[in-house]
Order: sequence, then C-alpha cells, then structure tokens
Amino acid sequence: MTGWEGPVLVTGTDTEVGKTVVTATIAAAAQAAGLRVAVVKPGQTGTAGGEPSDVDAVNRLAAPLTGRTLASYPDPLAPLAAARVADLPPLELYTAVDAVRDEVDKHDLVLVEGAGGLLVPMGLRPSGEPWTMADLAVSLGAPAVVVARAGLGTLNHTALTLEALDRRAVPAGVVIGAWPARPELVHWTNLTDLVPNLLGAVPDGAGAMDPGVFRRSAPGWLTPALHGVLDDWRVWAEESG
Repeated sequence: MTGWEGPVLVTGTDTEVGKTVVTATIAAAAQAAGLRVAVVKPGQTGTAGGEPSDVDAVNRLAAPLTGRTLASYPDPLAPLAAARVADLPPLELYTAVDAVRDEVDKHDLVLVEGAGGLLVPMGLRPSGEPWTMADLAVSLGAPAVVVARAGLGTLNHTALTLEALDRRAVPAGVVIGAWPARPELVHWTNLTDLVPNLLGAVPDGAGAMDPGVFRRSAPGWLTPALHGVLDDWRVWAEESG
C-alpha cells in the first residue's frame, strides 16, 4: 500500500486524546521512509503559561522538520473562542488553506494538526461563519487521521467523528492515541471493533520517550497507509498482550 502524501489532517474525537504525539509518530515514520515532512498547526491555544507549542513538541520527537503555527491565543479554549476572549483576530479559513498549500509545494507530506475535536470552531470564513477542521479537510481535498481513546466510550465518539467525515466525502482512518501498557478487556474489545478503520496504535507514554528511541519505534506503531510497517493486527495484539 502506498502511504498517504500531500496534506493530511490530524484531528481527534476529543481534546487530550494524543493528537500531538500521533502527529509526531506519523512524521517520524514518514521521515524514516525518506519523505520531506512539514507540520502546520492552524490554531494553538493555552500559550499564556509558556509551555512548548504542539509544533515544538513534534519537533522534539521527530526533528528535523518544518513546523508552522498560524495563530496563537493565551487561553486554553477552542481557537475561535480564545481569539474572541483575547480580542485577537480569528484565523480565516483561506489563510489556513493557503499556508498548507504553500508547504505542500515544498514537502511530500504536510500534517495539519487540529485543536480539540473535528467540529471545534477554529476561526471565521469571510462571511463571518465559523469554520472547522472538517471544512479545512474539504477545502484541501485531504484525508483525515482521527485520534481516538482506547477505553470505554471511544466507539461512539469515534463513530460520530468518522460519520461526520464520511458525510463530507473525506477519507479517514483511526489511530489510538495512547494504548495502555496493561490493556484490559474493554481495550481489547474496542480494538476488535476499531480494526476495520485502524491505521495505528501509539503506546501510552510515547511522548516522554527519548527522541531517538521514539523515532526508531514509530514505524512499528503505524500501518503502511501512514508510512509504518505494522501489517498484522493479530501479531501486534499478541506482542502487546
């Protein structure tokens, strides 16, 4: 199978599901396969505390790569709400589209990491209507990686997100953002139900790994669609159990 290239969106079923670590995982696997990779973060929020940005986190794990943050806001809110509260200009949809296309012209793979879930308001259209990561995927003609939890509740949240993408004719697959070191029955049953759409599973705590170990390990967490080498979930399950 040929891996996805061009623009690829990384969204999630919710906030704090592991989008940044999954973005870094895909970037590291693609770099190992010889691709030129860039990461674009349309809206970064919660910057008031001085924490590293998501692009910085990806660069630490999967460097070297090109990283761009298009808009930053101090409060940890949805990007459009954060812009409003901070009295800062919201990001326009076509500014994001143009920025991603600019990187596509120079790279083989451009990962576009969202904020929160798929339908979180990211900014405004020229008409004044909010836009979401789903709108960005449609505008770019890009597939989407949906980062999901491993535990209870993930099947409904994942199905809703995939359904929203399917209604917009956006190709999509799922990556589990934090596969537990000691999986329980619910994790295994969820894995079974997610396998038809599953493109990878990143171990819990991967973001704290030594970057060199992370880069060497990343291809084994992803299927060939995301430039990994994982090709048999049964073998993976036996090794992970």
